[in-house]
Amino acid sequence: MIHLPRLKEVKKARIGFYSAGLAAYWEQFAGLHDCLMGYHAFIAGRLADFGAVSDFGMVDTEDKGREAGEFFNRENVDIIFAHAATYYTSACLLPVHQICKAPVIILNLQPTPEMAYDITGTDRWLAQCVGCAIPEIANAFNRAHIPYRAVNGLLGLSRTPDFAKADEVTDNRPEAIRAWNEIREWCLAAGVKRTLQHARFGFLGGYYSGMLDMYSDFTMLQAQTGMHIEVLEMSDLDAYLRSVTAPEIHEKLLQIQDFFQITGDSPSDPIAKKPTDEQMEWAAKVAVAQEKMVLDRNLDSVSYYYHGREDHLEELQSGFIVGFSLLNAQGVACAGEGDIKTALAMKICDILETGGSFCEIVAADFNRNTMILGHDGPFHFAISKGKPLLRGMGVYHGKRESGVSVEAKVRPGPVTTLGVTQTGNGMLKFNISQGEAIDAPILLNGNTSTHIRFSKNSACRQREAHSPAS
Repeated sequence: MIHLPRLKEVKKARIGFYSAGLAAYWEQFAGLHDCLMGYHAFIAGRLADFGAVSDFGMVDTEDKGREAGEFFNRENVDIIFAHAATYYTSACLLPVHQICKAPVIILNLQPTPEMAYDITGTDRWLAQCVGCAIPEIANAFNRAHIPYRAVNGLLGLSRTPDFAKADEVTDNRPEAIRAWNEIREWCLAAGVKRTLQHARFGFLGGYYSGMLDMYSDFTMLQAQTGMHIEVLEMSDLDAYLRSVTAPEIHEKLLQIQDFFQITGDSPSDPIAKKPTDEQMEWAAKVAVAQEKMVLDRNLDSVSYYYHGREDHLEELQSGFIVGFSLLNAQGVACAGEGDIKTALAMKICDILETGGSFCEIVAADFNRNTMILGHDGPFHFAISKGKPLLRGMGVYHGKRESGVSVEAKVRPGPVTTLGVTQTGNGMLKFNISQGEAIDAPILLNGNTSTHIRFSKNSACRQREAHSPAS
């Protein structure tokens, strides 16, 4: 299967970084400052793997703290890592985060698992007592109403510095690996925030009538995520459709044949048939138009639904699933039934390079202790077990028209479901669950469907897991 490049690149986080110390130490203990700045350079280098680093250097006085806060504001950072290099007074750090409101993560990373107790003097001890100031700054942040988190563990050096007395090679220690995984995850989360703040979500058509959980406030979505919502009409897409050429359709058909497995008739469902040549050509033509629209409107995501009266625009929607599945593979999150909140969840999964497809609860399998999750509509290849199948649907259940649909299941292994819902007081909320995808029989009806075994008894959790997940 060929790899399709992203139509738009994900934005990496802008990372603010500084080390914290106490200026009074530098004249008292020769070499201490240089040693700590060596640790500082190591951390800055590692952070650069996760985003663009704005490195202030050492904050060791209150004045330096104010300078750092102004510096990070100018750099427009998404997140700040504060490395506890040694003991520092909380008064040095408080101004940083009173001036710059970016989320702060305190790094409590000890250079060595244990000190060389019999040969370590005060200067070397000051390079090791990184946890000393953590309770003090936590107290100050709490009283100043500054949210924070801390990452605890080992620094992860691959060689021992000349200044050190103890063995500081800790790159293979689990305490270092775990800490750096957590740091990476914070940077990825900050990248999600930055990407969404620059994202354009297309809303094509309207909502499926009566699905009250789908409906959402566009202003609220932009206010809480920063994303722009571009309201599109089906006639907009129809205009792109009219520009599609025969060579473009042929090229898209080749792409579809590479990505999908074209099936025969379903052995169990009379409305799921082998796609006809006419259905395949129409799906390819619509897919070309969908890609043209996404590129021309600079979209990161599309949620869609259209209900007409057996008109041309309703026929246009009948070809949506294949093209939107291809766009999913190109980093454009596409969700049906107008559910823009699920499109948001899918986009978050895509930014994190984990893939994500619209799904909901289908049924419980009490014998296998699984919940079956799935949906009709676009599928994400990144989570597919083998090539997804294409089936020609005589009717889209609950909807009008017919067309080509995707049948697939998620590859076996760990699964996280992410649902974005809107609370009664108008706030977005994540619903998250973890489980394991099981390779078990599914319906052969042209829909995505997968058995998921959750940590608790799945069959008893059906009502808890209601919201659509991606």
